[in-house]
Amino acid sequence: MNVIEGVAFPTESTSATAREVLSAALAKADPVGARAVENETAWRREYLLHFRRAVEAGVGDPAAALAVAEDGLAALHARMVVGDLPLERVIAESSLDQVFHTTSVRGTAEPETEVSLPYRGERLRGDALRRQLAHWREEGVVSASCVEAVETVMDHPEWLRLDGDVVVVVGAGAEMGPYRALQRWGAEVVALDLPRGDVQDRVRQVAAEGAGTVHVPSRILTDADADVGADVVRELPAVAHWLDGIEGRLVLGNYCYADGAQHVRVSAAADALAAHLTRTRPDTALAFLATPTDVFAVPREDVEASEEAYGTGRVARTARGALRTLSGGRLLQRNYPPGADPGICDALVPQQGPNYALAKRVQRWRATAARASGSTVSLNVAPATRTRSVVKNRALAAAYAGAHRFGVEIFDPATSNTLMAALLVHDLRAGVPSQPEPWQDEARGAAHGGLWTAAYHPRSALGLAAVLGIGSLRG
Repeated sequence: MNVIEGVAFPTESTSATAREVLSAALAKADPVGARAVENETAWRREYLLHFRRAVEAGVGDPAAALAVAEDGLAALHARMVVGDLPLERVIAESSLDQVFHTTSVRGTAEPETEVSLPYRGERLRGDALRRQLAHWREEGVVSASCVEAVETVMDHPEWLRLDGDVVVVVGAGAEMGPYRALQRWGAEVVALDLPRGDVQDRVRQVAAEGAGTVHVPSRILTDADADVGADVVRELPAVAHWLDGIEGRLVLGNYCYADGAQHVRVSAAADALAAHLTRTRPDTALAFLATPTDVFAVPREDVEASEEAYGTGRVARTARGALRTLSGGRLLQRNYPPGADPGICDALVPQQGPNYALAKRVQRWRATAARASGSTVSLNVAPATRTRSVVKNRALAAAYAGAHRFGVEIFDPATSNTLMAALLVHDLRAGVPSQPEPWQDEARGAAHGGLWTAAYHPRSALGLAAVLGIGSLRG
């Protein structure tokens, strides 16, 4: 096994691999779309269209949606490699260059026994939190099912500890992950993150100050700068075998993020863990956060809210017409055709790139495939959030600063990760009944921040939001 590179693309062209994976995903459900992907010569500019087709192909046809998911995953696992082995064979056939044992940390705090949400300098709980949830629902920032789920958890605070479950947080240091909230609530967690001193110091501090129990992989043989932690990209088989020995029902949560092609590598590694654990330990549950900047089929009620917003208009109709004329029709387009049911909200952001789109789509494919095989899955659309990875991109930071002018609320990380942790608790304890179609599973519990109910197609307002947001950033 190549322990230096770990999970890698088969060639230097990440675009070629992505095209092959997406073409394979579409081959049964949309053969014309599959050929269009194969023949695409401007992938980094035109990938948006092809990722949209991969969603549209499954709307109204659950079997097609499942085929897209299963065939896309199979293509990814057949193409990504570790040394000379394809990803699909790595865990079973690799010799172990590293063996982990377990170090556990028990927090010293008393567990919190109610849901509270940090929001704009306050800590909302009880009636104040219910009022905020109702306001978000009224403004179209979150779905009704999201509000219902959080309120159900508020009514059952005994669920917060997740007794009997061990939540494996892949990317424990991620801003959007549930690690901090779960520790406040007293849950048992496996914290997986890089074997770097700064990362592991943060993981250890959260564990020590929390109220739960945290298990981390400890290194016997090490060339890292910390004796705890694991790199799932470079040490995938060792991580898988270590997790095999953890007692209790596992909940494998993928919360990793990385820049560029590295994001695909870490998403593929985490997906290999998901495939392994759901096969060897069938009671394993899976958890994901879907990015709102993707393509989703959305319910009729969100389309109606968007149509109402378009009719009332945050931008005067005369100004809207002038902007459309000057831009050749590119600015301030309707979010959906009138009467669409379901609508297709295409919020892919070109600045995030095709590697980001593929890494996040892999997670949605795994959720669809796992649900179909009977696994418990928690996948919820998270709101756009001011994470470090976003605001370091000046164009996105400016667009986020101006988004409120178009009916989209951008969340702070502490608000988002606590809200999404509450939804995870709901899904694991109240259960998530399967919907007739996979797109409906994805739409349930969505906290989309207003992208689904906004008047305008997200990309047609992105540039204007950035222009309007520049002043806020300078201020």
